[in-house]
Amino acid sequence: MPFTIEATDIPEVRLIRPKLFPDERGWFTEVLRAGAFAELGLPAGFVQVNQSRSSLGVIRGLHFQWDPPQGKLMRVVTGRAFMVAADVRPGSPTLGRVVTVEASDEEPVLFWAPASFARGFAALSDVTEVEYFCTAEYNPARESAIRWDDPALGIDWPVSEPMLSSKDAGAGSLEDWLRRPESAAFAHGEPGRDGPADLPHGGQLGTLG
Repeated sequence: MPFTIEATDIPEVRLIRPKLFPDERGWFTEVLRAGAFAELGLPAGFVQVNQSRSSLGVIRGLHFQWDPPQGKLMRVVTGRAFMVAADVRPGSPTLGRVVTVEASDEEPVLFWAPASFARGFAALSDVTEVEYFCTAEYNPARESAIRWDDPALGIDWPVSEPMLSSKDAGAGSLEDWLRRPESAAFAHGEPGRDGPADLPHGGQLGTLG
């Protein structure tokens, strides 16, 4: 089955669009095929899969984990969401820049970013379910978050007064994170921190069928 990969404004962040096979019953698609992902330079060894259910107006994030580094492939299972990936790598030429995508359950879109990107989303429907394929198991002692409305990120959220967890409401800023010694784990150019490096950049990156 073909997967089409689309470039974003940050080379390490990718959108993957699986091909749909529609008929009178609806449609069928493959969300993940390890061999196909490997050929495209994408991770395929996901070791944990999470699913969240959120009400309209909820924002979750922006979360990241540095030990073990946890990259995330996210997709909307039910409803509609505004998804975000923010570059938090010290020394990165795109530090503080974000990639956003609005996705829904009407057409599968997979949103990949390496561990060195803070991830989050806003729920845009009464019921929004998001699935996360993770490259490492969760380690609460080595995770952190950046505040959703940090001016340094300048995210144009479609939600002005979100419902937040107490943890997310108390998250620090990007500047706070960069002051921490742990941020060195995501230093730009460190092997294995910037994501797959063997994928060409620019425009449509390729298809596999």
